[in-house]
Amino acid sequence: MFGTDDLPGLAPGLVVADEAGWAPATTLIDGARLPELLGSAVRLWGGTPHASAALAWKSYCYWTALPVVLGWAAARRVPLLDPSATLIHFADQRALVTLGLRQSTPIAVLPNDPLALTGRPEVRVVADDRQLLAALRATLLDAHLAPMIAAIQGEVRIGTRTLLGSVASGIAHGLLRAADGLPGSAVEAVDTLLATLDLADLVELVPGPNGEPTVQRRTCCLAFTLPKPKVCQGCCIRSA
Repeated sequence: MFGTDDLPGLAPGLVVADEAGWAPATTLIDGARLPELLGSAVRLWGGTPHASAALAWKSYCYWTALPVVLGWAAARRVPLLDPSATLIHFADQRALVTLGLRQSTPIAVLPNDPLALTGRPEVRVVADDRQLLAALRATLLDAHLAPMIAAIQGEVRIGTRTLLGSVASGIAHGLLRAADGLPGSAVEAVDTLLATLDLADLVELVPGPNGEPTVQRRTCCLAFTLPKPKVCQGCCIRSA
């Protein structure tokens, strides 16, 4: 959908065939590799621990959510990315973290999807769109991102609303960037997913310079506090 499968935060082809060097995302939630993620952010950006953690989270949640939200918006196929299905490594210097999917990662589909007839063990058939969205929320937010937020808050002092704002912003940005590859309206997809995840109050879509929809955040990722301050497009500080 972006014209390549060589994206800095995702494994080429998305699915990992050889798991050597990879670890499940459960190692972030249980704390085993979370200091590595947060420490890498401090080394990359040189900010305070809580600002670096906020930016590490911004990167992590963007790449984690991207295959899920684009799968739903483009084909109504939802990878069920609970932490055990998600693989991570820190070897690629282009990105803070690289994510991939296990070959066994379940995919939720609707009854009319051709995959529903294959009998493949990883295919989970749900009854309707409502249940598909419920499965998306249960695995992406409730089972994965929310426990990850709790783990980060066990290491640094940072508000839940700040971190969820990056989830909302990342979903909106990802869908708008992929708009030309979607069968329907990217704006409607943003609205539906943010409502499903109870994140709709954290961002607003506003007209850009040429009238195109752009993302306006209502929370800050704290990039402005870095030694080399950055004010992101759509930052709530810029609009204040």
